[in-house]
Amino acid sequence: SEAGEARQSPGRAGAEPGAAGASRAGPYLSWYLALLGLAEHFRTSSPPKVRLCVHCLQAVLPRKPPARMEARTHLQLGSVLYHHTRNGDQARGHLEKAVSGIPQFEDVKFEAASLLSELYCQENSVDTAKPLLLCKAIQISQQTPYWHCRLLFQLAQLHTLEKDLVSACDLLGVGAEYARVVGSEYTRALFLLSKGMLLLMERKLQEVHPLLTLCGQIVENWQGNPIQKESLRVFFLVLQVTHYLDAGQVKSVKPCLKQLQQCIQTISTLHDDEILPSNPADLFHWLPKEHMCVLVYLVTVMHSMQAGYLEKAQKYTDKALMQLEKLKMLDCSPILSSFQVILLEHIIMCRLVTGHKATALQEISQVCQLCQQSPRLFSNHAAQLHTLLGLYCISVNCMDNAEAQFTTALRLTTHQELWAFIVTNLASVYIREGNRHQELYSLLERINPDHNFPVSSHCLRAAAFYIRGLFSFFQGRYNEAKRFLRETLKMSNAEDLNRLTACSLVLLGHIFYVLGNHRESNNMVVPAMQLASKIPDMSVQLWSSALLRDLNKACGNAMDAHEAAQMHQNFSQQLLQDHIEACSLPEHNLITWTDGPPPVQFQAQNGPTTSLASLL
Repeated sequence: SEAGEARQSPGRAGAEPGAAGASRAGPYLSWYLALLGLAEHFRTSSPPKVRLCVHCLQAVLPRKPPARMEARTHLQLGSVLYHHTRNGDQARGHLEKAVSGIPQFEDVKFEAASLLSELYCQENSVDTAKPLLLCKAIQISQQTPYWHCRLLFQLAQLHTLEKDLVSACDLLGVGAEYARVVGSEYTRALFLLSKGMLLLMERKLQEVHPLLTLCGQIVENWQGNPIQKESLRVFFLVLQVTHYLDAGQVKSVKPCLKQLQQCIQTISTLHDDEILPSNPADLFHWLPKEHMCVLVYLVTVMHSMQAGYLEKAQKYTDKALMQLEKLKMLDCSPILSSFQVILLEHIIMCRLVTGHKATALQEISQVCQLCQQSPRLFSNHAAQLHTLLGLYCISVNCMDNAEAQFTTALRLTTHQELWAFIVTNLASVYIREGNRHQELYSLLERINPDHNFPVSSHCLRAAAFYIRGLFSFFQGRYNEAKRFLRETLKMSNAEDLNRLTACSLVLLGHIFYVLGNHRESNNMVVPAMQLASKIPDMSVQLWSSALLRDLNKACGNAMDAHEAAQMHQNFSQQLLQDHIEACSLPEHNLITWTDGPPPVQFQAQNGPTTSLASLL
């Protein structure tokens, strides 16, 4: 969460000493301000002249300035060294002096404690950052609303990074009550929305609903800076949209998603005049406008992917990635890399469905490279990365590797929805292998949509019915298969899950064809083909065209049979070409990676090593 970000530049070398500082500074003031101005000139040069900036600030200390000047100088030196160099030891030394030497100058002390805590966390000294710095600073900052709120946000974020969501929620609740007491409804809403986000992550839905209702009322009633108000509304709507998407309710989310898209358009037209609020507790913002815009693209891509509007997902992904590249040239915020990885994860799934395996594999490699740069990013996305590799392995018929990737992903995730998604795909691998009955029965028992399905996702439950229908079909239990597939169709039609609808229709068509009911088979396969073309889903198109060819042959429709055969041949050639290209890439070796961090390099191989029989 970036809710605790302050409206100020953390890396600045100079800060106004203020009237009180000026009166105490006396004769020191003129040379102090001159050195500060010179330091700031060097810091803001292009490129920044950090060494000269540091020399100017260091020149203040030998003159034995008053305590406040000395403390602030240590803070500024620590800040510049922390933000612009890799000299963590020197930065820590200056910040520790700023924290310990001046009990009476709260603003300096709190800012130094905040920065020092960040530095400790970077050095993996979280236990030092929490009790010794942030907790103590929070205790003594209650008379300073801005710093009290900022430190609460920071400690809550630290608990969140450690996956201690209960402690983080408790702190955000404390912050919301404090903001209410000091008359800041805006920051109260930020605390509550942040808490709602964590409750959604914990799947505490009974607590989420009343909290979001309260947040909605606060946001609508608050009258203040238009950009701040709209940013609160974006935060609120993003939570609502992701809640619906987590529940697999693709159709139900449309009104909220439309509101969110209208809201971000409104924000983009508003001019941020940076008028500082009169209440110091209001000096926060959730995300910059540009970050919010990328986030709205991201949730739109998530919706399009679930609904099966893959061309729309591609369009919004391209826009979001283009904007991300521009932002990353000026901004090294970790949240931008997280956005980029999540966008790539979704577009990779789109590529695999649309028959662009080689491109998907290169994008999986790109996710690996991003995760190599950030251990935290890899920790958060390792399970998704192995899941994507598992899906790629299925697409190139490497079933042993697919099983290994999904098994690795299951070991790495605690997220229930992702777990159910992986298990569903692993079950499809066992069905295709045909000789893994014991493992398959065990998996199907754990994702039984008729009894105690482990997650609330409508989409995943519909997918579980489809997998059971597929298994029953392969076992020749056609009536049972039809029952499961009709349940899938009912659920997927209710929420516009187009890809599941297409898969269920073509499988039903195949069942009716096997049973000799050609008319009913045609009634299933034709709409399946139309829907698959709209998505477009290459595998379903390949399957549908083969069925249409055989159906028309059986019915004596030679012309239609020839046309369907030609379509089938075209789809086969496209998939075969893409298959050969993907397996020839050096990145194809990723399918053997199941342990540790992503491999740094890939060795090229001479050609494909996988069977193409399943594609033809």
